[in-house]
Amino acid sequence: MNRFNSITILLVFSLITAASSVSAQPVRGLHLTNPPGRDNLELFLKFIREALPKEGVNTLVLEFDYSYQFESHPELASPGALGKAEVKQIVEACRDAKVELIPQINCLGHQSWSKTTSALLTKYPEFDETPGKYPDNEGIYCRSWCPYHPEVHKIVFELIDELAAACEAKAVHVGMDEVFILADKDCPRCKDKSAAEAFAYEINTLHDHLASNGLTMWMWSDRFIDGKVTGIGEWEASENGTAAAIDMAPNDIVMCDWHYEAAHPTAMFFAVKGFPVVSCPWRKPEVALGQLQLMDTARMYANNKTGERLRGMLHTTWCGTVPFMNAYYNEGRNSNRGNNSNRSAIETVNTFKVLFEAMRKK
Repeated sequence: MNRFNSITILLVFSLITAASSVSAQPVRGLHLTNPPGRDNLELFLKFIREALPKEGVNTLVLEFDYSYQFESHPELASPGALGKAEVKQIVEACRDAKVELIPQINCLGHQSWSKTTSALLTKYPEFDETPGKYPDNEGIYCRSWCPYHPEVHKIVFELIDELAAACEAKAVHVGMDEVFILADKDCPRCKDKSAAEAFAYEINTLHDHLASNGLTMWMWSDRFIDGKVTGIGEWEASENGTAAAIDMAPNDIVMCDWHYEAAHPTAMFFAVKGFPVVSCPWRKPEVALGQLQLMDTARMYANNKTGERLRGMLHTTWCGTVPFMNAYYNEGRNSNRGNNSNRSAIETVNTFKVLFEAMRKK
């Protein structure tokens, strides 16, 4: 064996050994969508108290959006959504399980899905970035609100504040992923703005409000990655000009760096740029383990200042809370049966179990 090959083998062995001995990830999180209705609340409380500690979860990001009985704006609350009393039970269950609860409400983008426009733009269509365009949402992914509308943030802040208070939260996740409609040429307020300027304006507006209330902002990070330069593309990264906004944003925002098809090494990019960051897989165990290995290795070899920004893992689900719980308690059996939703739930549960088993071994 020549000297070069020997050094290479020793280097690879040292990387694997170091990554396997790194301390536990500070954030071992789970992201769930659509809080359960009252019929499934007891199961959810059991899941929080029993399953989350068993798996080693210490952070729960729960995406409410408009699924809460807002007292400040009852016109925006989804029918049958949980209210303050039910959310208090969730808060108490999280406290018992030593799990931090972080509520999420999608801001800016994701204001529609398929033909359905969400509550805010349905009740206040003047907030739409593209009012009157795209009937039935044909030809677009999701609607956005206009970040420069003079009235939009008054309502959004009231929703955020009420939800944060109900959850007794120290942090709020504001979404901000997959924003494709921004600085539209027909919008009288932002047509002369670049996509990066408009995106940065919304980020700073949300951040400053949360910071004024002592709350940390979390957000999805995809719009800060240049999809063309990296080759990651327009979904898990941006090809519509928003990437430059990273240099206009406060760097105490927690970046939720989601990648589902490959373990792209972008967490270190955010840490070097000064942001705390968590890596976010979904339904492929090999991608989740790859992201964990990258996080472990980077935390082991980065200097203290950069290393402390590498916060850990946040597993995403995208199947709804109830299907995820059902698949979890069925232990992933019958993975080839049922509809696509059931299969998706089983896939993400299996990935969750593999990832958290690996983290428990640290």
